[in-house]
Amino acid sequence: MPSGQGGLTRYYDEYKSRLEISPMTVVVVCVAIMVIILFLYMFGSAWIG
Repeated sequence: MPSGQGGLTRYYDEYKSRLEISPMTVVVVCVAIMVIILFLYMFGSAWIG
């Protein structure tokens, strides 16, 4: 006998995370990491050898 839910699935959209990160913070961190990588790519060999 099939269940009486009719194929409906509940997803909990009201989940609250302990760590809230704004989208702007994610963009700034990604750009900062890209700048660091480019800086190391251009000038890192002089420091490392």
